[in-house]
Amino acid sequence: MPESTPQSHHSADERSHRPVRRVAMLTAGGLAPCLSSAVGGLIERYTEIAPEIEIMAYLDGYAGLLTGRSITISPEVRSSASRLHRYGGSPIGNSRVKLTNVADCVRRGLVREGQDPLHVAAEQLTRDGVDVLHTIGGDDTNTMAASLSAYLAENDYELTVVGLPKTIDNDIVPVRQSLGAWTAAEQGSIYARNIIAEHSSNPRMLIIHEVMGRHCGWLTAATARAYRGWLATREWVPEIGLDPRRWDIHGVYVPEVKLDIDTEAGRLRKVMDDIGCVNIFLSEGAGVDSIVAELEAAGADVPRDPFGHVQLDKINPGAWFADQFASRLGAEKVMVQKSGYFSRSAAANVDDLRLIKSCTDLAVECALRHEGGLIGHDEGQGGRLRAIEFDRVAGGKAFDPATPWFADLVGAIGQPTP
Repeated sequence: MPESTPQSHHSADERSHRPVRRVAMLTAGGLAPCLSSAVGGLIERYTEIAPEIEIMAYLDGYAGLLTGRSITISPEVRSSASRLHRYGGSPIGNSRVKLTNVADCVRRGLVREGQDPLHVAAEQLTRDGVDVLHTIGGDDTNTMAASLSAYLAENDYELTVVGLPKTIDNDIVPVRQSLGAWTAAEQGSIYARNIIAEHSSNPRMLIIHEVMGRHCGWLTAATARAYRGWLATREWVPEIGLDPRRWDIHGVYVPEVKLDIDTEAGRLRKVMDDIGCVNIFLSEGAGVDSIVAELEAAGADVPRDPFGHVQLDKINPGAWFADQFASRLGAEKVMVQKSGYFSRSAAANVDDLRLIKSCTDLAVECALRHEGGLIGHDEGQGGRLRAIEFDRVAGGKAFDPATPWFADLVGAIGQPTP
């Protein structure tokens, strides 16, 4: 069946004066400690300054948009929206869908053979009478928002896309601080307090705390920083074995710093011999290139998601590092523990709530004047909070290991400074 595109030619100035009657929102990608709060913040702000505007939400991210599954935000929900700030997860559901991966969308039953997912999404938004779409997600979500926004503009759909930057990795270009990342670091440090207590469960114990972070080591570094901040507030009894050295971090490994396994193993072997345990904070993206090379050399398939990313939970970086270190350190027992799902599902902390509030308020202001883009502190414009042009948005922003607080951290634990 042929698909038609509505034709209407309006200047940017005309669009900016067009009234907003209905807005929609969706959350997509992995979870982060900001989604529920961001949904609540948008509902609250619209209710405060433009209560006449209808609000709807697509369920399960872009999957719901493509299949037309949505809910209308009722007066009862509007009056209770503040409750959403107290919860993790997303009340409207997430999914990982790449609108430009047509084959994957067809395979999953989100579109029919021969359909363009971008066109299907645009037509659904038009049928629903949506004037503004709010996308809340990370780099993949917002690169898809960029593709959708470009498609809408090129084909003269009268619709504005305003995104919010969610990712615990804090790796969106050019956003200075993504929503939820501060909370994830705090929660990862809380998780580590109990995991590292396991050093007392066996002599010569190797503990690897695997932290999320595909390309960027910011979360691992920030989690380690928060954990050591907690350590500094504790009181100890070394005479009976309650020794701060055994609770400390002995290695922090991030993708941005090349790791010499043999050199580090030599350093850590001395730690193991001295205090009887070694505790490592590992970014899941560290060493991935080596793991993939090993798998491909052995003729194994490397599992990837619809965006082409290596599925890290399938290749298990923590286990690979454990294999590299265990014999070299003379470890009697090895434990690999992952804090990612614990951290990303938390409710936003006070710092993130403030950031979410400022971003959702600006998102609504931009929506009302039909100013599209990704809301964030723009590192390309002096850190100003603004609607960043979608064509400037990308993922994989690297963490700078020369950041003073990280250099101080690795120096304090005896690891060579990057």
